[in-house]
Order: sequence, then structure tokens, then C-alpha cells
Amino acid sequence: MAEPPSRTAFVVLIVITLVAAGGLAGFAYYHSRPGSPPSVLTAQFGGNATVNYIGYFGSGPDSGRVFDTSIYSVAVNNASYPKSVGFKYRGSEASYTPLGVYIGPNAPTSGYAIGNDTFVSVVTGFWEGLIGLRGNQSHTIVVPPDLGYGPQDPACLRTLPLTYTLPVIHTLSASAFAAQYVGVTPLTGVTFPDPDYGWNVTILAANSSFVTIENLPSVGYVASPAGWPVLVSAIAGTPNGAGTITLVNELTPGEAGHLLGTDFNHTGPCTSSTNDQFIVSAVDPTAGTYTENFNEEVQGQVLIFVVTVIDIFPPPPGVVG
Repeated sequence: MAEPPSRTAFVVLIVITLVAAGGLAGFAYYHSRPGSPPSVLTAQFGGNATVNYIGYFGSGPDSGRVFDTSIYSVAVNNASYPKSVGFKYRGSEASYTPLGVYIGPNAPTSGYAIGNDTFVSVVTGFWEGLIGLRGNQSHTIVVPPDLGYGPQDPACLRTLPLTYTLPVIHTLSASAFAAQYVGVTPLTGVTFPDPDYGWNVTILAANSSFVTIENLPSVGYVASPAGWPVLVSAIAGTPNGAGTITLVNELTPGEAGHLLGTDFNHTGPCTSSTNDQFIVSAVDPTAGTYTENFNEEVQGQVLIFVVTVIDIFPPPPGVVG
């Protein structure tokens, strides 16, 4: 018959069992204890983000109107999102995608790519307003002119008379005729419509050096060379038979800031003007003048951006804020 285990051996067995159990419990706790919550990724200086945005004017005659957006449904909805005079519709829905923004001032001019996304520089007030935002977070950013597109350039303003005259009979060089009346063969007796005013023009004489034309409007005729009505108010003859045509720009003060014009003579006052377009920024019937503003519409204005961050990306190697 075997002897029963001693009391000492029994105590040692209990201790070993408790220690083993404690070790297993500690192992289980270590691996199941609550971890630290993951940090929330936010847009940071030197990083990148893709964002949707709606840009509104916060000042000027188009205050409260949308001047640009990355969202197609906003672009096509003029009832809920009235547009500024200079708003440019991009076309198809595929043309409206989130904007890739480098959050800092020194991105390459042409931008750079991370995967399928291209990131570009934007005005200071825009990228500064993204710092600290999380993905899917919306925010309103107010950008003053000094953090946006800067002040207006006075050199890009041109003030002209509301009433002006053109000659009935006009002689111009053959090269000037070719530039002004593209595609018209300079032959005596040829009649054609003026490309800007629409009235008939007849060639009175032509040679290899000069062409003489006669403008043939009637009093009361209304043209629209720049984008608004221009009335032929009088046609006066002169003793030598030359004569003058008096025209009146039919503009009102209420249209100032809301009317886009075309510089059909291509004589804009500053090199920053694009596509020969300007905004009629002032109409002064008392002075008998109006002002063409060739500055970009966003210059000199407070801008309000409603932005939604879509994704956040770290900076690519070699790009430093």
C-alpha cells in the first residue's frame, strides 16, 4: 500500500497551482485590457486634404452669391444657390470633383500627385482654415482679401463715356481692315454685316494699301457689341459728307456689379485681363460714364468657403511646408 503524500508536498502543490493560475490570469488581462483610443487624424500644416467646397462672396455687389464650387448639384441649382456674374459652369458632372489641397504655401506650381489625387496650392486663408479639421467634418472659412486674391489693381479699371460716336465713313489700312473684318474680301461695292454692331457696311473704295467703308445703321437701331443694348440715337452729316453716328450705352446704376461685358475691340487696360471679359462695376448717369473692371471678380472681396474634408494625406517625400 502506497504512503499518502506528506503535508509539506501538498502545500507546495497548492502554491504552484495558484502561481500558475495567477500568471494565466495576468496574461489574459494584458491582452484583453482596453487599449488607448486611436488618435483622430486631422488636417495639419504640410499635409494634404481633399475637400468639397462652396465659395460665396462675403462682400461686394454679389455678396451671398456662389462664385465657385466643387459640387455638381450646387453648380446646377441656381434657385438654392444663386450665382455671381462671373461664375463659370464647368459642364458635365464628371468635371466636379473634390479639390486636392496642399496645406501650406510652398507646393509646386503645377501641384503633385499622391495616388490618383493631385494636390495644389490655394490662397492662404483657405488652407489655413483647414488646419485641425477631421475627415467628413464641415467648416466655414472666412477669407479677407489680404489672405485671398489681394486687392483690386486700379490699372485694370477703365472709365468710358455712356455716349460716344463713330464715323459714317471710315478709311483704314488694308491690314487693319483684314484684322477687323476677318474673312471679308476688300472689293469696291461689297456689302457685309459689321461683326460687332450688326449693321450693314459697304466698301466705297479699296486698293492694296487702304480700304474706305461706310457704316449704314438707322436711327433707333439697337446693337449689343459688348453684351448690353447700345442705341443709335442720331446720325449727323457734315459738309464733306463724312458724318457721325451717335450711340448711347443703355446702362443703369442698378446693373453695376451684375453685368459681364466683352472687350470686343481687344483694348483692355491691363495684362491680367483674360478672355476679353470685364464686369461693369459702376454706372454714373450724372457724369455720363461707366466703368469696366478687368480685375478678377474675387480680387478685393471677402470670400466665404463652406468646406467639407473628404480625406487627409501626409505630405509626399521632399515637399516641405
